[in-house]
Amino acid sequence: MYTYPYLYRQQQPSTTSNILSYANGDVNGDYIQDQVFLVGEKTPDSPYITNITLVIQDGQTNLFYSIPLKTNMGYQPRLFLGDFTGDGVDDILISMDSGGSGGYGYYYLYSFSNNQARVLFDYETFDEEYEYDVDYQNQYKVEVLNKTLGLSFIIDLSNKGSEYLSDIYNEDGTLKAPLQGSVSGLNTLYPIDFDGDGIYELFAFQRIIGQYNADGLGLVQTPLTWKGNGFFPFFNNQYVAVLGMNTEA
Repeated sequence: MYTYPYLYRQQQPSTTSNILSYANGDVNGDYIQDQVFLVGEKTPDSPYITNITLVIQDGQTNLFYSIPLKTNMGYQPRLFLGDFTGDGVDDILISMDSGGSGGYGYYYLYSFSNNQARVLFDYETFDEEYEYDVDYQNQYKVEVLNKTLGLSFIIDLSNKGSEYLSDIYNEDGTLKAPLQGSVSGLNTLYPIDFDGDGIYELFAFQRIIGQYNADGLGLVQTPLTWKGNGFFPFFNNQYVAVLGMNTEA
């Protein structure tokens, strides 16, 4: 389950903080609209934000709850409210961009039912959940193996171009030397109601990386649904998408 210890306290928002994102909805389950903010400190002459904090104002009592984030620095912090667990209460999805060349994102999903903050999804826990092998094979193929789920995908590299392929393969299509790639940490996470029942799922995207970071081979796509104590892939499934290439699964 995606949880970790934390503290929160009731307080007025700091006067030195800026409101970065705002949403309203019933997040504590009392059928009264609450106000939800992301606040943080802006960096001079930069879009980089520090000390990002989740602040909730209870619509009934007007009390403020301040919830510190484990990763509290990044770009474009934003909020999305929706029911992800099926209890009829809005949960709070927090998204931030790392800004680095890897295009990573920082994501947390909180429940605030009964004014008790609980982490439902943590991007670092997700990154640790799945183990991958990415191996180049003879005849212009790459195998992407999710060792955790026991799923294997084959990417066809044959239309990558002769300059790219000649660095890796002999003329007969055999590898010049063993070569491995990797699957990145979480890049993007989207809230999607796949079946239209009013309960949101999560759709996670991770880059498949070849010889170097800019050598993108495709995307691992993982649809995740809440199953009582955590998010798990739909029917134990994942998908691989490769733009402009042939794939086999």
